[in-house]
Amino acid sequence: MSFYGEHVLPRVTEWILDRPKIEELRRETARGLHGDVVEIGFGSGLNLPVLPPEVRRVHAVDPDRTGPRLAAERLAHSPVRVDFVGLDGRQIPLDAASMDGALSTFTMCSIPELDRALAEVHRVLKPGARLHFLEHGLSDDPELARWQRRVTPFYSPFAGGCRFDVPIAEAIARAGFELEELDARQRRGPKLGAFLYQGIARKP
Repeated sequence: MSFYGEHVLPRVTEWILDRPKIEELRRETARGLHGDVVEIGFGSGLNLPVLPPEVRRVHAVDPDRTGPRLAAERLAHSPVRVDFVGLDGRQIPLDAASMDGALSTFTMCSIPELDRALAEVHRVLKPGARLHFLEHGLSDDPELARWQRRVTPFYSPFAGGCRFDVPIAEAIARAGFELEELDARQRRGPKLGAFLYQGIARKP
């Protein structure tokens, strides 16, 4: 990994996403999680302070080796045990039907082979367990969606593979999840990246 990818980009990403309004959205998204939770895209641990007390352990999956170092203070103050179990969401080293829940925030936009990664999340969840998600993705406004598709090929190489044009809800449904709650709409912020999908999807 380049110096930019390993040292600069994780810090820029943390700076962008460490905002009070985003933290509140994270808190809403995490509500209801409990027990053992697999988190894809752990990053610098921005979700740790908002996890419900019912969460016993987080099984963190993230290819970024810098994130855990940036998360050191949050890890030290978190009552939740965190185990770093893998670097690639496309192959999660956890037993099938072993997790009580899953969490993904601002991650699906940059996962190569997202369908495969979501299939892995589906595999490790217990029947009836839920995936809680907060993601930016493809807008339902046709004109904005066209611009997202135009800009993404130029933006993505400089943003760690992040894409503006991922149809998040469709991808989750394709993986076999049932969408129980979904709030998909344009929020405040840079228009291309501010169409957010927030919701809960259940493994039947």
